[in-house]
Amino acid sequence: MNEIYVTGHRNPDTDSIAAAMAYANLRNALGDREYKAVRIGAINDETKNVLERFGFEPPEYIKSMRTQVRDLDYDRPPELNRSVSMDLAWRTMRDSKITTMPILNDDSTLYGILSAGDIASYEMQTIYNSRIEGLPIFNLLSVLEGNLVNEYSNIENTVDGDVHVALPQAYEDPELLSKESILICGNQPELIDKALKAEVNCLIICEADISPELSEHKGPTPIIFTPLDARSAARIIYQAIPVKRVCHTDDIISFHLDDYLDDVKESMLKSRFRSYPVLDSEEHVVGTLSRFHLLRPRRKRVVLVDHNEAAQSVPGLDQVEILGIIDHHRLADIQTKMPVNVRNEAVGSTNTIITSMYQEHGVMPSPRMAGLMAAAILSDTVMFKSPTCTKRDITMAERLARIARVTIEDLGKLLFSVSGADTKTAEELFRTDYKQFHIAEQNIGVSQITCADSSALVARADEFLAMMNKLKTDKDFDIVMLMITDVLLEGSHIFYVGGDDDIKQAFSVDPKDNHFFLEGVMSRKKQIIPMLTALWG
Repeated sequence: MNEIYVTGHRNPDTDSIAAAMAYANLRNALGDREYKAVRIGAINDETKNVLERFGFEPPEYIKSMRTQVRDLDYDRPPELNRSVSMDLAWRTMRDSKITTMPILNDDSTLYGILSAGDIASYEMQTIYNSRIEGLPIFNLLSVLEGNLVNEYSNIENTVDGDVHVALPQAYEDPELLSKESILICGNQPELIDKALKAEVNCLIICEADISPELSEHKGPTPIIFTPLDARSAARIIYQAIPVKRVCHTDDIISFHLDDYLDDVKESMLKSRFRSYPVLDSEEHVVGTLSRFHLLRPRRKRVVLVDHNEAAQSVPGLDQVEILGIIDHHRLADIQTKMPVNVRNEAVGSTNTIITSMYQEHGVMPSPRMAGLMAAAILSDTVMFKSPTCTKRDITMAERLARIARVTIEDLGKLLFSVSGADTKTAEELFRTDYKQFHIAEQNIGVSQITCADSSALVARADEFLAMMNKLKTDKDFDIVMLMITDVLLEGSHIFYVGGDDDIKQAFSVDPKDNHFFLEGVMSRKKQIIPMLTALWG
């Protein structure tokens, strides 16, 4: 896990999305290739239009930053097909110094789990039961390091029977020379001849010269030569069975790469397995997970842009390692475990700060990236009319527009035409740029819609207020507000539910039907939130 995620807030506006993309692009240009822009919310129409205008795809959506199995340093032991011999499996486990390993189907999905205990248990059973079933001849040749002496065409077949080691005094034993016998012998021509006439199930000849007559034998008995002695052959023959006959296949608990660590811990507490298979999205085995992997998990690494408030940030923030914060809002409540680089400046747009960083490092953004950043500055400063706008915002936006070969006017037309004002639901419009704040024990939600003509939106006041009342009840807010900011009027229509006395006192207004207009008010950050903070502080 080498990626460092760069993300804006939960309801990302154009500044938030562009800041994440621009900062990741800057770090990658400086050789830090692991930086990746992501988003933690749906993009609005304005942002979508800007991305399309400059030829960008939206950043990848991340639902949560909670620690997942993919973030853990899980084991990647060898994986064997279910058809391989027990001998190969044991040697693989011994050489790799592991005690469990996944066993796979032909399509690399999980078949079962093989443990050293499974092998030991099988070995103990062979002491008391010499019979072996379904022994593949192909596997048998492998473990015995043997050759098929005669022209036996069905090498893919299996053999069954009781394993016997031929002793001189046992030549006439009926069990030894039967069709149910797997016979192991040495240089014993007389016995070999009797065994072939009796059509034993399989004849294994150890450390002997093979006569031409044996190689020309046409009977049903496969004849195998091995350089091993009879004692070794008798012990290892049981290791030729496929591992699928021995490995554990029932009630296997497995985890996927996207599973969250909290859920994995809960599952492990209810079971007592030594290790658990890890699967990818296509159910292919990618490794194994044990309890000790959970002790020191590797947290996702994140750079936060355009916010520093936990309520606005990514779900699972307490489980990530924050590497830095780049923002232009008030300092809020995000805490870090270690010191981090924080760049917080009193400008109108996060992209103004990031443009300065490009200049400081001597990196010129591409025309496409410059156009995206310029649009973001114009969006957050409401075409330089917001009180948050500074001379730096104007200078940087004009400089970026020149690089992108676009005009400020064209970008303004692209940004402030609200699409769907007549067709989208009130909630869809409200969620376009919505943020939550916690101020002096008060929970408030504030949405802002910026447009060049507010009449169509104001006409839908009843729909907005009904939706906001439901949101207040569902989320237990003290106040829910909507700013409809009109660029041409250079002011904002304010709709609200809850806190009538606080609203009147904070803004010195006499609302009518939960609505009033604030001339010159263009900024949620600098003109709405500070007034409420001053009231409750």
